[in-house]
Amino acid sequence: MAVTLNASTTTGLVQSADLSGSLNVQSNGTTVLGVTSTGTSVTGTQSVSGNLSFNSGYGSSAVAYGCRAWVNFDGTGTPAIRASGNVTSITDNGTGDYTVNITTAMPDVNYCVASVCTLSDAVVAGNTERGFSPRSYTTTTVRLLVTDGASGVDPLLCNVAIFR
Repeated sequence: MAVTLNASTTTGLVQSADLSGSLNVQSNGTTVLGVTSTGTSVTGTQSVSGNLSFNSGYGSSAVAYGCRAWVNFDGTGTPAIRASGNVTSITDNGTGDYTVNITTAMPDVNYCVASVCTLSDAVVAGNTERGFSPRSYTTTTVRLLVTDGASGVDPLLCNVAIFR
């Protein structure tokens, strides 16, 4: 038997049942949670308070730490965002010097920035050191500098991910 609970803004809480063997939770007639013998489905935008934990076959459940913002951009000429999430724009501060502008602010500046870049030149004579390091953090921006070990360089492609 299926049970449907519908929180209606016009008729209040409405319960119905049939013989399909599922459970559906609805908001104004739209199913937002469905449970059947084959699994669970969640639709729409849902919020979770507290820590989200899951076990993906590793033997125990653990807290999931999500990527709060990310960007893939072209660093040559005028920087252009190729794809992003929670990033409004990139500011070019000079050769190899960029600011990533975050759409929804971080709760504080104690976040982790992971980045990788591809330089337009394969090798700088006598120097193989490359860096893409955060220079300063605010809740809405992170400034990054790409270097060849000695000075700033404009990379061909940059990928930045922010975790908190």
